[in-house]
Amino acid sequence: MKTIGLIGGMSWESTQTYYRLINQRVSQQCGGFHSARVIVNSVDFAEIVAYQQAGDWPRAGVALAEAAGQLQRAGCDLFAIATNTMHLVADVVQAAVTIPLLHIAEPTGRALHAQNHTCIALLGTRFTMEKMFYRDYLQQHFDITSLIPDDAERDDIHRIIYQELCRGEIRDESRQRYIAIIAHLKQQGATAVILGCTEIGLLIGEHDSDLPVVDTTQLHAHALADASLN
Repeated sequence: MKTIGLIGGMSWESTQTYYRLINQRVSQQCGGFHSARVIVNSVDFAEIVAYQQAGDWPRAGVALAEAAGQLQRAGCDLFAIATNTMHLVADVVQAAVTIPLLHIAEPTGRALHAQNHTCIALLGTRFTMEKMFYRDYLQQHFDITSLIPDDAERDDIHRIIYQELCRGEIRDESRQRYIAIIAHLKQQGATAVILGCTEIGLLIGEHDSDLPVVDTTQLHAHALADASLN
């Protein structure tokens, strides 16, 4: 079994979900008392948020590259960034180490492609929705077009993530707002919705959506577990 390195803490609310899902997957695959070999390097999210808000992506990349280097020196065989947004600096982080990075959009795109989805709704932080790194990955690797909410909807999605979900606050009124946004994107032609922030799965599940739900946290965690076993 290979050792997984996880750059977490962005936020720790979703990092603990990663840890649970990875271990559950290994247990299901191996049986008995087996659990995953995982080393978590949990960064201080306040520092990362400050870089995000300032638009200082180079410094954010350096911070995560340092975290990746620490995981490699600790003996990890592969690693992941346990957040969608910070894949904006994925190339910089990967360049800093020789162990492979499992990109979060890879298992997401594979799942969508397997279900023949070519036009999807993308929910996430403003950075994930508005910058092209995520949408370009899906388009270039899987020929999938991403629809994003309108400006006011993006404001609400982003606010709920940072002011509520990252702090462990789950509010029904926020769930209803997300449900309405998903329904609006369905009207525009989306056939599935990506929960493109690792905290959104804390709020929205399959039963809440008018569209099939693609939970990036679950897919990423399962792909990490499978890679460690294969």
